[in-house]
Amino acid sequence: MGIACTHVFGDLLPGFERGRWFGEQTREIKTPSDIRMIVNAPGEIDAAKPTTVVFYATPNGNTVEQTLGCALVSGMDWHFDIQHIAAQTRRLREVDPTRNYVLVCMEAEERSWPSWRQKRPDNAALIRGIVEDAMKEFPGATAVLTGHSGGGSMITCFINAYDELPAWVTRIAYLDANYSYDDEQHHGDKLLAWLRGDSSRRLVVLAYDDREITLDGKKVLGPTGGTFRASHRMLSRFERETTITRSEIGEMDRYDGLDGRIAIFIHRNPANKILHTVLVGEMNGYLEALTLGTRLEGKWGEFGGPRAYSKWVQPAPISVASIPPRPKGSSGGLRFMKSIADLPREEREAPIMAEIIKGNLPSFLRGFVSIESKGKDANGKEHTVIYQVMPDYLSVGSDRDFVRLDITPMTAQVIADAFDCSLPTTKMVDEIYRRAEVKLEPRPLTKDRESVLTFIEHNSIIEEQRKGKRLGALVAGIKKDVVITNRIYERPHRVAIYGWHKLDGTPIQPLTIVHVDWYVDYSHGIRLVKRSILVDGIPRDIRDVLADPVLAPLLSDEGPIEKPYYP
Repeated sequence: MGIACTHVFGDLLPGFERGRWFGEQTREIKTPSDIRMIVNAPGEIDAAKPTTVVFYATPNGNTVEQTLGCALVSGMDWHFDIQHIAAQTRRLREVDPTRNYVLVCMEAEERSWPSWRQKRPDNAALIRGIVEDAMKEFPGATAVLTGHSGGGSMITCFINAYDELPAWVTRIAYLDANYSYDDEQHHGDKLLAWLRGDSSRRLVVLAYDDREITLDGKKVLGPTGGTFRASHRMLSRFERETTITRSEIGEMDRYDGLDGRIAIFIHRNPANKILHTVLVGEMNGYLEALTLGTRLEGKWGEFGGPRAYSKWVQPAPISVASIPPRPKGSSGGLRFMKSIADLPREEREAPIMAEIIKGNLPSFLRGFVSIESKGKDANGKEHTVIYQVMPDYLSVGSDRDFVRLDITPMTAQVIADAFDCSLPTTKMVDEIYRRAEVKLEPRPLTKDRESVLTFIEHNSIIEEQRKGKRLGALVAGIKKDVVITNRIYERPHRVAIYGWHKLDGTPIQPLTIVHVDWYVDYSHGIRLVKRSILVDGIPRDIRDVLADPVLAPLLSDEGPIEKPYYP
C-alpha cells in the first residue's frame, strides 16, 4: 500500500491527499485482485501514539463511498445515509485522542464479497496478503476486522487463511454479517483459540431475528439463512467449551462468554422489521462493536440510538462549490468593467481573476441548476446522470449590477479549479440549451468585438432581452461557450468554442479551435459546472467520468477526454 507510520503532526502519508473534510488524509487503492479500498486516516498521525487499523468490508450492493456515507441531496442514492462508517470513525477519534485510528474501507468487485470469493479459489490467501501488506506499513499497530452484510465474507476469508489467527488482530466484529460462519471450516475452533490467547481480544456480533421478515409480501430468507440462525450456530459451538450467559437489554438478547470476550447481541425484532442496516448506522452499531469492553464503552453515545455521530457526517459532494461570499464593499459590475476598459488585453485577465476568486460575483449565480439526463455508456448500458450548472454565464458584480465576463480559457480554468468546477463539453452545452427555462435569440455584434466596452454593450443587450425573466433561471442562447474537448490539444495554445444556439436549437458556432487561446471577444461565455456529479446516484468527479472509456459517452460526443481541462 505504500503507507508509512513514521510521520508526525501535519505530514501527509506517502500517496495520500488532504481530504476535503475534517482535515483528514485519504488514499484510494485498487488491487490486482479487483478490490477497491479507500484509506481514511486522521489529519495528524503521531508516531508516539498506538495505531489501530480498522478493516471494514462493504455490504453487498454498496460502494465504498456509500459505506463511508455523507449527507443526502436531491437525486442521491439513499445508501449514502445508512451506515456512516466514516462519521462513526470520526466520533471514535474524538472520544479517544490517545490513539491513531486508520480506516480501510474495502469494496469487492461487482460490490459482492460472496461473488468475489466464488470467482477466486485463492480468496483466503488474497485477503491475507492485502491485510498483512497494510499492517506492515504500520509497525506495531493492531487490527480490527469488521464488516456489514456480505462484508462478513471478507472476515471469513481472513479466518480461513490461518491455522492460528495472528496476535495483532485484537477485535473481530460481525455487523449483521456472520452468514458464512461454518463449524465445518473450524471457524469456531480458531475464534476460541484466538480469544483465549489474550484477555483484551473481543469477538462482537450484532444480529437480529430475521427469520420471518418480508419484502414486498414475500419472505426474505429460506429455512436456514440469516444472521439469527448463524449467531445461534456460533453460540452452540461456543457453549460446548465455555459458559454463555444470557441477559436482556431492552429488545436485545445479549450473550456473553469468556469473561466478556464473546459478546453476541440479537435483537428480538418484535415488530418483524428489516433491521439489517439499522443496527449499523441508526443504532450506532459500529461504534458499539469497536468500543465494547473498553474504557470507551458508552462514552461516545448509546447503542440503540440516536445517532451519536451526526456532526461528523460530511456534506454531499454534489453540493460542494467553493465560492466564497461576496466581500462587503465590492465593486459593482459596471464600475469594475470600466476600470479595466483601457488596460491592454494581456493585463486585464489578472484583475478579473482576482475579483472573481475573492467572491465578487452575483448571488444568483451561486444557485446551481441540476440537469438530469439519461444516456448509454460505451457498452450500451443506460445510466442516469445529474450535474449542476451555473444558471447563467460567469459575471462580476451584484444581482443589481453585474456584467457577464468574456475571458481566456486559462483564466476560466483557474477560476473553475478554485471553485471546484469544470467547463462543459459540447454535449453538455446542447443539453443545457434544451433544458433552459429562458431561451433568447442570439444578437451578434460586428464592431470592436474584442473591446471591454463592447462586452458591456452586449451585456446590456442581453439584459434588455431578459427583462421580466427571473434571475437565477437557467438561461441560454446568449453566448458561445468555452468548452473542453480533445481538440484543445491538437494544436498548442488554442481555445475551443461552441454553441450560441438559435431559437430553433441549432448552434451558430460549430466546435472550433480556430482562435489562439489569448483571443477573447464579446461572444465567449464561461458556464461553470460542478465537478462532483451523480452517475446512477453515486457521486463521481466529472473528470474521471470524461476520461473513462466506458462512461465518457454520458457527457461527451467525442468519446473519452483524457485531459478534460485547459493547460
